[in-house]
Amino acid sequence: MFDGDQRSDAALLAATPGDAGAFSVFYRRHVGAVLAYLVGRTGRPELAADICAEVFAVALETSESFDERRGPARAWLFKMASSRLTDAARRGTVENRARQRLAMPAIELEDADLERIETLQDPQFQAAGELLERLPADQRDAIRARVLEERDYSEIAADIRTSEHVIRKRVSRGLAALRSQLTEEGNL
Repeated sequence: MFDGDQRSDAALLAATPGDAGAFSVFYRRHVGAVLAYLVGRTGRPELAADICAEVFAVALETSESFDERRGPARAWLFKMASSRLTDAARRGTVENRARQRLAMPAIELEDADLERIETLQDPQFQAAGELLERLPADQRDAIRARVLEERDYSEIAADIRTSEHVIRKRVSRGLAALRSQLTEEGNL
C-alpha cells in the first residue's frame, strides 16, 4: 500500500478522527484515480480539481460513518464523485459547503498543476470514454456504476428502482458492445 502503510481503507477511515496521518494515506492512495475519473468526465482540469477537493473534504468529514459492509471505500469515493459531478453539472458550479465547514482554502492552480492534471487524460482513457459515450444511456450508466465506481449490482438496482437482473443485462450488453466496437476499430 502507499507509504508502506498496510492498513485497509476501512481501517484508515476508522482511525481518521484520532489520526490525521491515516486520512493522508487514504487520500494519497485514491486521489489520482478520483482525479483521473473527474478529468475524464469533465474535460476541465480546474473543475475536476474543485470537485475532487469537495469529494475528499466530504470523505474526511464523514469518515466515521463509512461502513465497508456497504462496499469498498473506493466505490464510496466514486459514488461521491459521481454525485458531486452531477450536482456541478446541474448548477454549473461546485458546491463548497464541506470544504468551507472544514475551513479548507479554495485550490488555486498554477499552469504547471493544470498541465499535470491534463496528463491524466491519456489517449487510451479518452478513447475508452468516447466508446462508452456511444452506448445507450442505460448501458453506459450501468457500466460506469459497476466497472468504474465498483458498485454492487444490488446497490445500482436499488438506486434506480429496477431489478439486479436488469442491471446485469445492461452491463453485459454494454460490455459486449464495447468489445464489438474495439474489434471493429482494430484495437483488439
